[in-house]
Amino acid sequence: MQKVTALVASLVLAPAILISTPVSAALDWDTALSGKHRSEKNAARDVSRHPRETLEFFGLEETMTVVELSPGGGWYTEVLAPLLRENGSYYAAHNSPNGGSYSRRSLGSYLKKLGEEDDVYGAVTVTKLGPAEAVVIAPAGTADMVLAFRNVHSWMRADTLANTLLVAYDALKPGGVFGVVQHRATDGRDPERMKATGYVSEDYIIAAARSVGFELDARSDVNANAKDTGDYADGVWELPPSLRTADENREARMAVGESDRMTLKFVKPGS
Repeated sequence: MQKVTALVASLVLAPAILISTPVSAALDWDTALSGKHRSEKNAARDVSRHPRETLEFFGLEETMTVVELSPGGGWYTEVLAPLLRENGSYYAAHNSPNGGSYSRRSLGSYLKKLGEEDDVYGAVTVTKLGPAEAVVIAPAGTADMVLAFRNVHSWMRADTLANTLLVAYDALKPGGVFGVVQHRATDGRDPERMKATGYVSEDYIIAAARSVGFELDARSDVNANAKDTGDYADGVWELPPSLRTADENREARMAVGESDRMTLKFVKPGS
């Protein structure tokens, strides 16, 4: 009888043991945003780019597999890599080494950055966002999140936007998030003008994302800037950090700050 009682007790207690799982540690924002790996120049832009608020809006968690499209010089790599290095995975879908002179210089600088801080970036997996016919940014259906920061206009100019959205969709798990931050034009702007200025309308991006299967989940004004009129002759590059403008306009452009930006959260349908 005692053996039966003990067996029943063990079966009653077993479910409680099985469903008891460790609580995921909080993201280490202090290290990501204030660690010695970050340059002062990049950290100074946090006030305009709001990395913590942006990534929290997208729903970033430390155990996620995250892909960043076209990471450029690695501004967001400085933030994402330390956040994900312990329990998550970070893919940087950069330029092809065979994509021409600019592509090689940009990729080379990025790889040099990773190599100089191996304790921070050693776990980063670099993949290629090109050529279009051979893009695999991460194993299909494995990513929890794919991120695009201020790159949509570049893909429009290269006529690769549709393909880029498709590979982002393919990389994501069902229910995965596609997060977009982009210089914002008024709705209805001509696509050729978008390419020339870097400002893209929300309606254009939403339509393009929906065309490959994404659903719009939420919008945020965390990166909005009401001072930006978006009507500069040389486009967004007249504003910081590029400041491609005549000396007499520099002070006025600095007063505007970085561009007005949309922040859109899409999801890949599914559970």
